[in-house]
Amino acid sequence: METGLFDVLGVAGPALLLALVVLVSMVHLELGPFTHLETPGKWLLTAALGAGVLAFIFKMSVALYLNPKPDRLLVLPHPDFSRRAAALPGPAAVLQYQPYQWQALPARAPGAATDPALVELGRQLFNETALSADGRLTCASCHDLLAAAGADGQPQAVGIGAQVGPRNSPTVWNSGFQSVLFWDGRAPSLEAQATGPILNPVEMGLSSGAEAERRLQALPAYGPAFRQAFGDPDISFTRVARALAAYERTLVTADSPYDRYVQGDQNALDPAQLRGMRLFQETGCINCHRGPAFSDASLLEKGAPLRIFPAFPNPLARRYGLDQEAGQPPGPRAWRVPSLRNVALTGPYFHNGRVRELKEAIRIMAVSQLDVAVPGVTPRQRFLFGADGQLQSVAQRSLSEADIDDLAAFLDALSSARLKTALSGRSGA
Repeated sequence: METGLFDVLGVAGPALLLALVVLVSMVHLELGPFTHLETPGKWLLTAALGAGVLAFIFKMSVALYLNPKPDRLLVLPHPDFSRRAAALPGPAAVLQYQPYQWQALPARAPGAATDPALVELGRQLFNETALSADGRLTCASCHDLLAAAGADGQPQAVGIGAQVGPRNSPTVWNSGFQSVLFWDGRAPSLEAQATGPILNPVEMGLSSGAEAERRLQALPAYGPAFRQAFGDPDISFTRVARALAAYERTLVTADSPYDRYVQGDQNALDPAQLRGMRLFQETGCINCHRGPAFSDASLLEKGAPLRIFPAFPNPLARRYGLDQEAGQPPGPRAWRVPSLRNVALTGPYFHNGRVRELKEAIRIMAVSQLDVAVPGVTPRQRFLFGADGQLQSVAQRSLSEADIDDLAAFLDALSSARLKTALSGRSGA
């Protein structure tokens, strides 16, 4: 039975009267004498405290009126659900769950350059060995666009002198949509990120930006190339960063089965991928991996680009050392929310690259970030306070192996058709 206005007043009225009696007694018999207040001071203190009591009772009365079922657990939906109103594409019986706007990736990244000369200069620099100390490495060494889908397929990046870095190389594809770069999000733009690996002593190992300028100035082709791109032949490290960023913003993969599906091709996704698409939303993956770039660290979203990981301690995170970072005390840290575009092609996974299988990465994310039970991890008992203030036991959500298979199928649907063709051609499949 719903709670009506008169029911609310029937509770609020006596509560207000009782509160005022207690307040007057407390001020005049205890607080007033203790602080040596005269009668006017006592009534002034009564009025000040009474205003707070009135405001509190008013708020509770409104809450009771608006929440007519106090025996129901208080559930706060993600704010995203209240502001996105478009219906899900495709068969309603398959996908309807909560309002969410599934979107295809734009063909151009925000701020993409329109000058082909600048982009071409960036492409040359991306593949330029002179930007490494030993003259053997390039940006493409850790970001092979076709052979490794923009990453390198290694657990951690391997740099100059076969030095192994502490973190996994993320894909450079669709990096133009990211609001922050590097795993820890320390670079606010592609321009800020581009020069980091060149000067990193473990990666490309140049001693300074001036050394990069000197090396490029010694190569005859770059004077004309910088003139075409910038109007004069001046070679500066700042311009190197601008050209590299311009090129990387052209690296967009908007040709996945998922993109075709949300653009109207109802046959682009198979039943397992559709089930996975629903689970991706239903389980809460879209709380962090939303929008066309599937990342809150996207220029197309306004979410928090970093998340604490692992948010819920668990044996899987410990098994793979995901709560560890070289040179740092043990415990969770804030990492950038990676895009899930081409995720099926860019393993191994996570900041340390110790997880090789996509399905295992799904299990880890379920227990670490969503507090969802998976096979092989003992479910834990959960308690929540209900609207009536009583502590209630709540069954932990869970995913079956079939659910994990479906989620993996959906994530595979985020893979670029062009990249999958290139990878299958190289493997001889």
